[in-house]
Amino acid sequence: MPHDVPLITTMATGLALAFVLGLLAHRLKLPLIAGYLAAGVMIGPFTPGYVADQKIAAELAEIGVILLMFGVGLHFSLRELMAVRRIAVPGAVGQISVATAFGAGLGWLLGWGLGAGLIFGLALSVASTVVLLRALQDRDMVGAGAGQIAIGWLIVEDLVMVLALVMIPPLSGLLGGQAQPLDPELVAVGKWGIGTLGATLLVTLAKVSAFVAVMLLAGTRAIPWLLDYTAQTGQRELFRLSVLAIALGVALVAAKIFGVSFALGAFFAGMVMAGSTLSAQAMKDMLPLRDAFAVLFFVSVGMLFDPSVLWESPFSVLVTVVIIVGVKSVVAFGIVLAFGHPRTTALTVAASLAQVGEFSFIVIVMGVQMDIVPVEARDLVVAGAIVSILANPLLFRVLLGPRQTLEAANKPKAATPAD
Repeated sequence: MPHDVPLITTMATGLALAFVLGLLAHRLKLPLIAGYLAAGVMIGPFTPGYVADQKIAAELAEIGVILLMFGVGLHFSLRELMAVRRIAVPGAVGQISVATAFGAGLGWLLGWGLGAGLIFGLALSVASTVVLLRALQDRDMVGAGAGQIAIGWLIVEDLVMVLALVMIPPLSGLLGGQAQPLDPELVAVGKWGIGTLGATLLVTLAKVSAFVAVMLLAGTRAIPWLLDYTAQTGQRELFRLSVLAIALGVALVAAKIFGVSFALGAFFAGMVMAGSTLSAQAMKDMLPLRDAFAVLFFVSVGMLFDPSVLWESPFSVLVTVVIIVGVKSVVAFGIVLAFGHPRTTALTVAASLAQVGEFSFIVIVMGVQMDIVPVEARDLVVAGAIVSILANPLLFRVLLGPRQTLEAANKPKAATPAD
């Protein structure tokens, strides 16, 4: 039997090391993501010792992205978003705009192009779902007023990032990266006198609209029916298999037939499945597999990190961290106060959003793959993510304090027009 098995070796090494360092992070009361990223750094090409197969790790990470986005879709709640829409929508859009502008400014100082700066800033602007929910759960704040605002804010950020993932590939050439090959339909539409950019946007919008229409018209009927039919067999194994097949199958169809990203396909698969009466069971059954591949996703991101950026570009790392932890927090704090909410609520939302995570990595890795941003930008995002994730629990304690957080967040909040 051959012993050259890079797939098994990469998975086994990555998961084992992630477990050990994740356990250490838990003992130190740090987010588990910090341990997973550290595991990736240890088996990456920039540190001594064993180096995992990066190509295989990248494909495993792609599965992790699909399952992460599928989970985001399953958790998506239009009702929760509508309850806090008056602050979550303008707040998230405003914070993303300011953080992106600051990131683009740092890119300009470093001599990058405008497109690279925009992608870099966009990666710094969005918070991690995993870190935010864990921080709120640890303080019993998920159901509180401040927790609901933070979650609604994050939902809007996720939707903006989903849109960005759709638009970045067709706009790659305009952003300074590798221009994507022109499809025949683009050439045909371009003859209408709207130019290549207009044709690209129009065709992309048409493809996304077609995919969304198919999911809303056919998917909302077919997917719940398939889940119900499978559940009636009484075979738990078949039910789990159906959920996995839907998540991966819809993502593949979205990419191959409609030309949109795996991420968008998986998100809509989860969102449509969330309308089924069996969605809670589907989420429960998918959780172990999603978590396992999500771990491999974070490990693969850690493998991309070159620690030398910490001593070769300390100023850039420092400014990146300031944008993530400082600028985003100040903007969120000011917006929440401007909408008439109490200071404690503003501090809670500010602390919740002072970190970056999943979407940040997806966006910046896409930017590197398309030659829009330099490799240094990816290293800065990963460095900023590690520092901000490690600092997030401390930031909560500094801004609120354990007792004050619990008491203030769980205190009944009077309804206001801003809610």
